[in-house]
This record gives sequence, C-alpha cells and structure tokens, in this order.
Amino acid sequence: MLDYDREADRYDDTRGGEPRAAAAADAVLTLVPEGARTLLDLACGTGIVTRRLAGRPGLRVLGADTAHGMARRAATRLPGAVVRADSRRLPFQGGSFDAVTVVWLLHLLDDARPVVAEAARLLRPGGVLVTTVDKAAAHDVGSDIDALCAPYRAGQAADGSARVTAYAAEHGLTPDGTAPFRGHGQGRTPRRVARQVRAGELYASGGHRLADRVEALPDPDGPRPEPEFTLRAFRRL
Repeated sequence: MLDYDREADRYDDTRGGEPRAAAAADAVLTLVPEGARTLLDLACGTGIVTRRLAGRPGLRVLGADTAHGMARRAATRLPGAVVRADSRRLPFQGGSFDAVTVVWLLHLLDDARPVVAEAARLLRPGGVLVTTVDKAAAHDVGSDIDALCAPYRAGQAADGSARVTAYAAEHGLTPDGTAPFRGHGQGRTPRRVARQVRAGELYASGGHRLADRVEALPDPDGPRPEPEFTLRAFRRL
C-alpha cells in the first residue's frame, strides 16, 4: 500500500485533480438526501472531494483520515472540520450523522466489514452510507491491456458490490441507489501498467513476463479509455 503521508503533496495531481473531484462529489451528492444536515467523509484524503461536498447549502461536513499528511492537506481546505482518525474506530457518538461517505477506501483494505460497521453505527435512522465499490473492475474498459491481464486478475475484491451489500445488510442498511462517475486523466497506459506489474502493485502473479508483454503493446504511452467508477448508497432503516 502507498505511504499516504509521503503521497499527500502529489496525490491530487496523480489522481485526476479537480475534474475528477468534481465528478465524484457531484455523483455523491445525488445520493445524499436533500434533508441531510450532517455528513462525515471517511478517508477524506486531501479534502479535494470533501470541500465540494461542503458546498451544498445547509450541509455541515466533517472529514476524517488516518494519515497525518492527508489530514494536514485536508485541513487547509476545511479549516476546523478535519480530524485524524481510523475509519474503523471513530471518535463520534452513535447516530451522529445523516450521511457518511467513503470514496476510494474499501478497495485498499483486506476486510471492509469494520468500516461498513462503523459507518452504520454513526448513522441516524434514515441516514445514508455512500461508498465507491468495484474500483478495480472500473479500470477494465475492454482495452488491449485488459485482454492481456484478464487471466491474472485476483478473486473477489474487498470492495466488491455484492460483498459490501452483504456487510451493509448485517448492520441494518438497505440498498438505496447507485450513481456512476468518470475518471479524469486515469486511462491506463501499457508502460505504466507494466511498471506496476513489475513492482507487484498490479497482477503480481503475472510477473515480469506479463509486464514485458504489456509494455510491448502498440502506443505504450497512449492512455486507454477512462474508467467509470460506481457509487452505492445504503440507508439505515
């Protein structure tokens, strides 16, 4: 996993920047009830999405992140509204929020269940959890890279939609809608994927042989189509 303290200063520039943040925040807000007054953004990172969520009139937004570097950057965007905390054990009373958002966290975990459980604990009756799901699958856009890498894809992902839905059900949360949004500047290139394979960050079982085959594809620095990410909402009854 990345060292997010070290990545904080360059994170936005390598993850689609403001255009992707705008797309993500707009999609999230379509799933947050109009009457919501409080929202907690878990793993808020640099706060680039959180700040946009806070732009909705009448919505008080807090951010939380466990990485000092990320929380520090987020605090410059939302002064006084960011805490450093583990998303599995948060310093808030149960039923404190009308909405909890989790964007690009669950796919990083070995087990997403504790985060879903904590989000459910914090929601008031009628409150909504909004989270990204199936992040790895979003990058499968049917490209020549995907065709080569298909045999090396891992099994069920920690943020698999069916898995997250089951975790939500365990804590009294029911499905309450979906929303897509497109990445920006995140279309994969053969050279970048080959580098990630060699480093063991992607399709590690393919090893150097897969990396060499991917890097040999035509137009090795040409981005393939952008991924389309998926948000799912779950409501506390």
